[in-house]
Amino acid sequence: MTLILGIDPGSRITGYGVVRDTGRRCEYVASGCIRTGGGALPERLQAVFRGVREVIESYGPVTMGIEQVFMARNADSALKLGQARGAAILAGIEAGLEVAEYTATQVKQAIAGSGGADKEQVQMMVMHLLKLVQKPQIDASDALAIALCHAHHRQSLIPHGLSGAKRRSGRLRL
Repeated sequence: MTLILGIDPGSRITGYGVVRDTGRRCEYVASGCIRTGGGALPERLQAVFRGVREVIESYGPVTMGIEQVFMARNADSALKLGQARGAAILAGIEAGLEVAEYTATQVKQAIAGSGGADKEQVQMMVMHLLKLVQKPQIDASDALAIALCHAHHRQSLIPHGLSGAKRRSGRLRL
């Protein structure tokens, strides 16, 4: 069983989701949001770093998936998002996690079957796949979707020896 952390980065709200990959399916462990407040950007980035580090310390994931930056209409927002991503990635790398990046289209395709799915469709599929009875916050739902996408990609890469898996006693071990 592998614990996977999904991160939906943001300079004001960073969503996180933790799932347990049993090899046959994924199980919900935890999710939530790291809220950085309205302070200056350096303090908000520190809050993202510390928040992700606390999640890692609390749940002990071994791998992390994070959404890639996309270029929106507002370049300033994209730059801030990139800096929040950097803070989250640094927290993961410092904890020794393997970090993988996914585009929003890859996540939507893996979860909803369509790269053009909207947030509500992704949220409903996350609830279905993880058997959740309550809707998670939208940022937490996106983070869970990223964790599920990472689990699916890891499973599809294992037979090809591309996931960093090691052979022990003739079997692939993560």
